[in-house]
Amino acid sequence: MRQEEMQHARELGSKVVYQIYIRSFCDSNGDGFGDLRGITSKLDYLAELGVDCVWITPFFPSPQNDNGYDVSDYRAIEPIFGTMDDFEELSREAEKRGMSLMLDMVFNHTSTEHEWFQRALAGDPKYLAYYKFVDAAPDATAENPGEPPTNWESKFGGNAWAYVPSLNKWYLHLFDVTQADLDWDNPEVRAELAGVLRFWRGKGVRAFRFDVVNLISKPATWENDYEGDGRRFYSDGPHIHEYLQELVREGGIDGLMTVGEMSSTSVENCIGYSNPERHELGMTFSFHHLKVDYLNGNKWALQEPDIAQLRDLFATWQEQMAEGGGWNALFWSNHDQPRPNSRFGDTERYWYESSTLLATCTHLMRGTPYIYQGEELGQTITDFTSIEQYRDVESVNYYRILQEGGLSPEEAFEVVHARSRDDGRTPMAWNGRPNAGFTTGEPWLALVGNYDTVNAEAEAADPHSVRSYFKELIRIRKENPIIQCGDIHFLDVGSDVVIAYERTLEDKRVVVQCNFSGVEQPAVASGVEAVLIGNYAERGDAMTLRPWEARATWA
Repeated sequence: MRQEEMQHARELGSKVVYQIYIRSFCDSNGDGFGDLRGITSKLDYLAELGVDCVWITPFFPSPQNDNGYDVSDYRAIEPIFGTMDDFEELSREAEKRGMSLMLDMVFNHTSTEHEWFQRALAGDPKYLAYYKFVDAAPDATAENPGEPPTNWESKFGGNAWAYVPSLNKWYLHLFDVTQADLDWDNPEVRAELAGVLRFWRGKGVRAFRFDVVNLISKPATWENDYEGDGRRFYSDGPHIHEYLQELVREGGIDGLMTVGEMSSTSVENCIGYSNPERHELGMTFSFHHLKVDYLNGNKWALQEPDIAQLRDLFATWQEQMAEGGGWNALFWSNHDQPRPNSRFGDTERYWYESSTLLATCTHLMRGTPYIYQGEELGQTITDFTSIEQYRDVESVNYYRILQEGGLSPEEAFEVVHARSRDDGRTPMAWNGRPNAGFTTGEPWLALVGNYDTVNAEAEAADPHSVRSYFKELIRIRKENPIIQCGDIHFLDVGSDVVIAYERTLEDKRVVVQCNFSGVEQPAVASGVEAVLIGNYAERGDAMTLRPWEARATWA
């Protein structure tokens, strides 16, 4: 490993990031929505857990059609989340505790309510050039606009183009129709966004997460996709690395902690994005490992998780990124994913073991761990019984789309219940009192019913809780260079449901083994067998992994 890569690994490998979905974290004023002052009130909780960096989902002005990922002003605060004074107080208080704030920058698209888009709708040539507008046929009308520029599908369902009769043009929206894609080929757009980064740096922000950032560079010509939904044409586009390098340079963020969310990407591109010699991003989120329960690759078709495939994906991304000098963000969960213990584990019979196994599996890998709020408590997916309880636009859309495709309402609901983004967006459970201490009002989204036992207050008092286990994992990472920057190699134990790997640094070796099943499985003999951490209180047979057992041993 070259010196620059080793320094990069030591810096990022010793850090732990905690993601806050702001509307569901802590409500300070009783309106049912989490807010900035609520975050400030819980900074001691995060510091005690061992968190270094706090990633906050967008709190900018927004019509909230996609819960804040449809930004209408990049330099202000959405009133339901507070004021700029509230943010500045949060920034100061986080710094006092040695934590940095990570802002979530949605730079692929803006809300159609953004001033830029509104000026484009008024026909201003400057702002028409800020977005991906394409002329419609001369005889197009609102009733009969003709064929869109391509047959690409929006990630939220339907065609990815919307027609504007007053302009006789189509605009691209890879997500909701109210989220218009920016034209990054326009240098004025790139300069505007770099200025946004400088603005927030001036407010004390020292870390940035970039939403779906590998989609920003679109192809020079529009082409139908007869093999898929269009993503192969706009993912990791022709100028993506060039544009990222410019953004980092002009935004003044080189050397800060940065992470890019990468949609449908490749290992090769992520090495490019995150190798420190390229001065693009610090690390990348990739999502291939979270698709192993997609039937035939379809998110909205269910199957049991394929653990053998999961192991192979982890091995590929961990080993190849290490070889190429790239850096992974380690995660199971975020605001777009169902709770992982409900999804990959058995929360009915082995709730504690499932929750801690998943954490062990990724926290001891090479990369920077991300904890999504409530994950450290073992929070589970919703217990909703009706589509009316959901707020997520994608979930509501697909409940309809699945029925149009032939599923019964009951079958469609089963799929949505397993896949909805709202499964991870239910309010944080702080205590066992009404509304789990999240709000004194009516929560914007219903809580999971088990908050009377799965909550921060109860788990803080229990040395054997899921939260206590997460705290120990964080301590181990901070105290052990082998976990921070050691090499990684995956091991074969002869079982399709066991994920095992070794971390090595100089003459030290740690073996990590995780049994993703409810029956005993064979283990790897690791030699010394001094336990670093494990999720069973009693030591078991060294050659056997118990149901949902995770253990790491010195070897």
